[in-house]
Amino acid sequence: MMNVADTTLALAGIFQAAELVRQVARKGMVEHIAFDSSIKSILKLEATSTEDVYGGLQGVKLGLQVLVAQLGNQDRTNDRELMRYILGIMFLERKFIKRQDMVNVVQQGVQQAQHLADSTHTTDPEVIALLANFYSQTISTFQHRIQVSGEQRHLENPANANKIRSLLLAGIRSAVLWRQKGGNRWQLLFSRKKIFQFAQQSLERIRDIERFG
Repeated sequence: MMNVADTTLALAGIFQAAELVRQVARKGMVEHIAFDSSIKSILKLEATSTEDVYGGLQGVKLGLQVLVAQLGNQDRTNDRELMRYILGIMFLERKFIKRQDMVNVVQQGVQQAQHLADSTHTTDPEVIALLANFYSQTISTFQHRIQVSGEQRHLENPANANKIRSLLLAGIRSAVLWRQKGGNRWQLLFSRKKIFQFAQQSLERIRDIERFG
């Protein structure tokens, strides 16, 4: 059974990762707080709740904003580029989760990245490169790949390429969580209003937290 709170936050995690991929590809930079939270969600091996995966509601603020913007369109015209990334992430997650050998490789890689992050910091270039490398070894080998659009000079930058791959891995991680909490693509059609309302309420909670502490 779907838990609206958990599935909405996990869905926001997917939307956030996709939006950050677009930022890197187009601008060569990202919103640092959102980027840090998305990478931390990969490294969070033992979470007490869905919120905890992202370090609290603020950790998925960007994703909630993008989710509200997409679901709130009255004419239901979605951002095609963003939705292509999101649907691609969801598709790859289903392929990935069926390959236990790949799951094992990624889990081992995440543990390595976690140890490295403990001695440096979450978004250290070496941590990002390590996560990107494990994405390349596993998920990138599927015939279906997510084609990222953007400025060629940003896409050809090795550091940016690593950020994009690590963010796609963050998107996969959120997609796994989304399904574990009962999420499926039909909900984007039939539970659209519930998801939209919870996302709005979550953003209001974030504003209260930021205002009053």
